[in-house]
Amino acid sequence: MISELIMNKNYEGLLEAAREFHGHICPYVALGMRASMIAMEKLGVRRLDFEASVGERTLAIVETNNCFVDGVQIATGCTLGNNSLIYLDLGKTALTLIKRGTWEGIRVYADAEKLRKYYPPEAVELFNMVVRDRKGTGGDAKRLRALWEEIGRKMIRLPEREFKIEHVTLPPIEPAPIFESIRCSKCGELAMATRVVYINEEPFCLKCAGESYYAIIGRGIVEVKP
Repeated sequence: MISELIMNKNYEGLLEAAREFHGHICPYVALGMRASMIAMEKLGVRRLDFEASVGERTLAIVETNNCFVDGVQIATGCTLGNNSLIYLDLGKTALTLIKRGTWEGIRVYADAEKLRKYYPPEAVELFNMVVRDRKGTGGDAKRLRALWEEIGRKMIRLPEREFKIEHVTLPPIEPAPIFESIRCSKCGELAMATRVVYINEEPFCLKCAGESYYAIIGRGIVEVKP
């Protein structure tokens, strides 16, 4: 259980959980787990269990959509699917963990420039070649994986002084509402009522109605137009 791994500070076990969930071990998935553990300890909460996840008792607010977020989901149990993960399209490596009810929280920010000292030059060069430029050989990718795991083992053990940590209070956030589903007159598929438009009094999903909608892709939230 991930909760036990966190309680026992079993970093190797947590990294293996990250490999299983994220597909690989890398600096930022480890960074997300470390930031989460700091926030959970200071806020006095544990990883979401059944009651806490159903009740959305703890909310994780992330400000980026990269590997860091998967680390947050692994460690906190706050996910997009259980309505406990909120994404702000700010492009910052930051997590705010909030208690529902008191609305007290802890914001943990990681500064990429400050953390560069943990990256050997070879790792940066390989990252740029293999990931950013989509080039390099199989050997380059294998070497990057080894270096990435090595850095990940450092990131998950980072001291608190490497982060900017703030106590915050947020305004209340409504629990996720439950909406009825309505069948589209064209494709016949059910869609959430708030994502249905009516044309000549007939219900249509946004795609069939030719309406724009939003998607989260690598660069953030974008509008998808017909």
